Amino acid sequence: MKHWLVKSEPEKYSWEKFNKEGRTFWDGVRNYQARNNLKEMKEGDLVLYYHSNEGKEVVGIAKVVKEAYQDPTTDDANWVVVDLSPVETLKKPVTLQTIKADAQLKDIGLVRQGRLSVMGVKAEEFDRILALGSGE
Repeated sequence: MKHWLVKSEPEKYSWEKFNKEGRTFWDGVRNYQARNNLKEMKEGDLVLYYHSNEGKEVVGIAKVVKEAYQDPTTDDANWVVVDLSPVETLKKPVTLQTIKADAQLKDIGLVRQGRLSVMGVKAEEFDRILALGSGE
């Protein structure tokens, strides 16, 4: 299993709306590196859900429930989506400031490639963010 991070602006598609809907396809990706990451996602992979712009924090965990297929919002065959479902809300959101200040997360893609909307996360980075978000 691999781990991922996806970003959404809360005013566009918030964690709360995602939880109400229970499932969504992750569309609108128009960056080739992010698209390639979508193509690598496998059913069952876990995904950190990050609120970008407003909040700038990891707020929950989702999982991949359907692997890459043609983005239904465009006829351009270059773009794909995956289906995600929410798994768990973090007890305590993990802010970008907290992530940047944590020595164990110094190499995470969120810090190194801040503009990328879909990125891989190492298992130990994923686990560290979960620990920070557990509220302990």
